[in-house]
Amino acid sequence: MDLIMGLPEDIARECLIRISYQQFPTVASVCKGWKTEIESPVFRRQRRSTGHAEKILIMVQARAEPGKSRTGSTKPMSNLVYFLSVFEPGTGKWSELPPPPGFESGLPMFCRLTGIGPDLVLIGGLDRVSWKASNSVFIYNMLKAEWRSGSHMPGVARNFFGCVSDSQGIVFVAGGHDDHKNALKSVLAYDVMSDLWVSLPNMATERDECKAVFRHQRLYVVGGYPTETQGQFGKSADVFDFATWQWSTVEGFLDCATCLGTLVDDSSGDGDERIYICRDNELMMTIKDSAGQKIATLPPEICHVAHIKVFDGAILVIGSSGYGEEHMSFVFDVKSNNGWRKLDNPQGFRGHVQTSWLFKI
Repeated sequence: MDLIMGLPEDIARECLIRISYQQFPTVASVCKGWKTEIESPVFRRQRRSTGHAEKILIMVQARAEPGKSRTGSTKPMSNLVYFLSVFEPGTGKWSELPPPPGFESGLPMFCRLTGIGPDLVLIGGLDRVSWKASNSVFIYNMLKAEWRSGSHMPGVARNFFGCVSDSQGIVFVAGGHDDHKNALKSVLAYDVMSDLWVSLPNMATERDECKAVFRHQRLYVVGGYPTETQGQFGKSADVFDFATWQWSTVEGFLDCATCLGTLVDDSSGDGDERIYICRDNELMMTIKDSAGQKIATLPPEICHVAHIKVFDGAILVIGSSGYGEEHMSFVFDVKSNNGWRKLDNPQGFRGHVQTSWLFKI
């Protein structure tokens, strides 16, 4: 049966490749042939190779209170309600994803996001009522616009762990702390398609509030701190080589010991292995085996940086002018170096951002 009646197969496929990701669920429901085509990895690779793949930044963002000044507010973060916001860098549009079942009143605090193919994976966080760490896993399929539950993380309940995917099928969870604030060495790997968890060998170092990065078939668990020096961040990284199935430690992986909430790895694939981080009112860049260098001074409107992301040589920085104030978004193009460009955050999308994942779909 033809994909589109009367059209050659390649022309019909060219038509389907050009549809928006938002139309995937509707188009897939038209007929079995279209559903099979859209869900095929070959289809997604063709969208990428022909330049029709769309970039979508999905964030865990606080819901701002419309029409109400927050200046001088002392409202604690624990009372904020977080949801999944969507920003499309190509169009500037903002929208919202539906929450996982049972979380209509807000996502778990400090949950982590990552992605595999068309699947968004939401892991862990703190229950907003009991404040206990959750081992829950939820997966949102962008093609079907549907949530499903995954197998819970095994072992002790953990929070503030590093989380990243290899973009091929495996999600990694590393470090963090347990319910007694003990920093952890343990690392888990989750196969999204098989819905199976396995344990990797322990890291050499306990790492609470660490950052996980995946590069060249190696898992990097960066920074953080052990139990006895709680809050004193380190500069080293533990690196797991899947070829040898062993950990090694890289001292001085970071040029400065700091909280990694505003650090992002540039996985652009050009081989330079850049890391960007905001600190001391500046945007800094570090390239492998070199000291950090200043890229730009942050916009004067941003005194507190909440989140940073990189895409296509551009750096997105989200922050506020002060505690309790609405958050703004600015973009800096590293290639052109033309200064900061302020984005239009619509009402309802001006809250604090905890974490995000960038899709190319």
